[in-house]
Amino acid sequence: MSPPDAVAALPAAHNICGVQVHPVRLAELLGWIAQAMRGPQRAIVAYANIYAINLAQHDAPFREALNSANVVFCDGQGLRMGAALLGYPIPERFTPPDWIDALAASCAARGDRVFLLGGRPGVAEEAARRLSDRHPGLQLAAHHGYFLASPTNEEAVFAAIRTFQPALLLVGMGMPLQERWVVARRDQIAAPVVMTVGALFDYLAGEVARGPRWLTDNGFEWLCRLWHEPRRLWRRYLLGNPTFLLLIARQWVAGRRR
Repeated sequence: MSPPDAVAALPAAHNICGVQVHPVRLAELLGWIAQAMRGPQRAIVAYANIYAINLAQHDAPFREALNSANVVFCDGQGLRMGAALLGYPIPERFTPPDWIDALAASCAARGDRVFLLGGRPGVAEEAARRLSDRHPGLQLAAHHGYFLASPTNEEAVFAAIRTFQPALLLVGMGMPLQERWVVARRDQIAAPVVMTVGALFDYLAGEVARGPRWLTDNGFEWLCRLWHEPRRLWRRYLLGNPTFLLLIARQWVAGRRR
């Protein structure tokens, strides 16, 4: 899947350990999304962080999904620092929980509908309710992410999206499932723009607490997540961070040899 012509307005992507990452600023991305919602082609917006880079090394379908997305923005300060070591400056790191309100306000102002898909039953609905409270006039719909085991249920989700006619579909089913599903089903998803958002709905619904901004804004989002979910995430961070540094070192050495 080749990117639409609108992507040419954004900076060219960097190759970080085999994964494309666009050195885009948040304002640029918001403007691009607004344009893509009215474009002739269906677009995919995804994100990358250290976990994504590590996964992509041994999960070819996931790597191909990221590299077929129209935009992949930097979601982690660790990835941003790793890219800088390679000589690839990324101007900003931003994660969906930090800018969902800016995106929602933009959609509300233009009358663009947003569909939330993912999470446990009730979570996306609560996230939509809270987001609607903060942005009166924003048209929202939601559905949980527990439908993949049944083709009938999956078709019902496609039907719900077609009926609602969103300009933007947010998919929060966890990495790498969400990326694989979006790319595999893109032609069946009746929305101009689809964006993967990870655990965004859990944060919006109050299911998962975030750390203080002085930590999350300075490269320690991973530490806050590890504190709240140590059993699930210890491998991702305590083993994954050193693995990422090794991958960056290998790419740096390979670049020097060339």
